[in-house]
Amino acid sequence: MANRFSWAAPSHKIEKIGLQLYTVRFPMLQDFHGSLARVATIGYKEVELAEFAQDAAGKVTYFKRSPEEVRAALDSQGLSVPSTHVNFKSLAPDNFARVLEASKILGHSYIVNPWIDEDVRKQPDGWKRAVETFNRAGEACQKAGIQFAYHNHWFEFIPVDGKMPYDFLLKETDPNLVKMELDLCWIVVGGQDPVKYFEQYPGRFPLVHVKDMKKLPVVDASGGQNFGDSLDMTSVGSGVIDWKRILGKSEQAGIKHYFVEHDKPQDPFDSIQKSFDYLKLLRF
Repeated sequence: MANRFSWAAPSHKIEKIGLQLYTVRFPMLQDFHGSLARVATIGYKEVELAEFAQDAAGKVTYFKRSPEEVRAALDSQGLSVPSTHVNFKSLAPDNFARVLEASKILGHSYIVNPWIDEDVRKQPDGWKRAVETFNRAGEACQKAGIQFAYHNHWFEFIPVDGKMPYDFLLKETDPNLVKMELDLCWIVVGGQDPVKYFEQYPGRFPLVHVKDMKKLPVVDASGGQNFGDSLDMTSVGSGVIDWKRILGKSEQAGIKHYFVEHDKPQDPFDSIQKSFDYLKLLRF
């Protein structure tokens, strides 16, 4: 009887476990090629770029290397790079044209803005300005055959004038032009349930960040955004977040890419090894 109904047991798994390279940013800057080799050896198949920079002339680099150099290095390790993070200022039309060029070279399917500058957010119409910027960037991405997305922290889940900024972004941006890369740790730290967002906005979350916390901190508007300086972050699976419950809704959420991240690991490669080992065996 057990064998007959074994199909009813959780059988989904992450086919391609990804890594946000921000986790290994310091080793990457010291030994770019060696660090990528270690990431690939662990078993990661996808990576998401960090350390984006754009000079006064608009030239784009990642980890102080050109898009062509980065693409060649990734190809040599069998790593695909479906997405990248770029800053808010780079979304200005003149700057963004260069970002799109670089993204085509690298083969990105997604361009993600991970942070709305505080000086923008503090303006009376700051969130409205962000919506307009995202829709414009999303339209430019669509024309280039790329999808635009936004990555959250926890400040989007602290009400401003009685409204939740993250809800405002979801409602006011064009769902075809602007998707979400949901940081599954930060939303939980912000006191919200990602599953409820999956139910309310199905298919809106093609990318997620997977990171864990041993203890959830108390956050409020006065505390600002903490990037792990005093938070008890840990490798995925050794913290308090219920991954089986959240990732069990992956299909409803529309998740296509799962990126492990740890903002400030003591030993980056030990951390990403433990996270990979946990996710490789996870069934949901």
